[in-house]
Amino acid sequence: MAKTSAPAQSSQAFETPSGKGAGDENFPVGSWLLPARLRPHVAIFYRFARAIDDIADNPDLTPDDKLMRLEAFEAAIMGRDTEHPGLTTAHRMRESLHATGVPERHCLDLIAAFKQDAVKTRYADWAGLMGYCYLSASPVGRYLLDLHGEAREGYRQSDALCNALQVINHLQDCQDDYRTLDRVYLPGDWMTAETVTVEDLDARASSAGLRRVLDRCLDATYDLMIEARRLPGVLTDRRLAMESAAIVTMADRLIAKLRRQDPVAEQVELSKPAFLACFAAGVWRGLKP
Repeated sequence: MAKTSAPAQSSQAFETPSGKGAGDENFPVGSWLLPARLRPHVAIFYRFARAIDDIADNPDLTPDDKLMRLEAFEAAIMGRDTEHPGLTTAHRMRESLHATGVPERHCLDLIAAFKQDAVKTRYADWAGLMGYCYLSASPVGRYLLDLHGEAREGYRQSDALCNALQVINHLQDCQDDYRTLDRVYLPGDWMTAETVTVEDLDARASSAGLRRVLDRCLDATYDLMIEARRLPGVLTDRRLAMESAAIVTMADRLIAKLRRQDPVAEQVELSKPAFLACFAAGVWRGLKP
């Protein structure tokens, strides 16, 4: 019988679905641009990432409960638990990894990031935040590169794009993350320098100091995009290059919107027409030789 780290009850449900799906993301997930044979694997990976993210972000779970559930997912990915019915998503992910030859490292890094989310709510500086992003965001791009058989030399550009997308998401959700989870992804030293406290995130609009902190985060994210914009050009798979070009375009547009709009006062996101326009523009860029 397979070993398991799960509780004895076979009916134990580990997942806590939030209802969020691919349509709630800032970027396309497994779009028609990707090869049809790989899209099912991308969908499985997204489902896995969404499941563990939902666990970490569930305000009704204690940190210990979150860690227990995430450790069960880890056991399933590592093959220590191959049967528990409450871990179907993780079992499918493990089977997909075996079928494609993609290493489990990317899934384990995501689990490590969400374990961190369960117990850590503040980041002292930008370097600490980037350390988190290398676990929570970079594995997504690395998984896609490995799935498409791309060279690992592309990790550098992929990491830059994924980390930039993660910070953009943090800025978009900065008030909700604080109110719902008491979680703040703004560098503490930058907040201190501007005499900003976490309570400023609970206001109806950004204070002058908080606006400067947000802009500093956007400056650092823009620096990441300098490297990220090189990603489409280093990829050999034309379809993946087009999708990455579309995502780069969306990231640039969101950075510009976050500079003009206040994420504390309003929801800052791309409209559906803007999303489609960015997608089309990115595809056109990806088609260029």
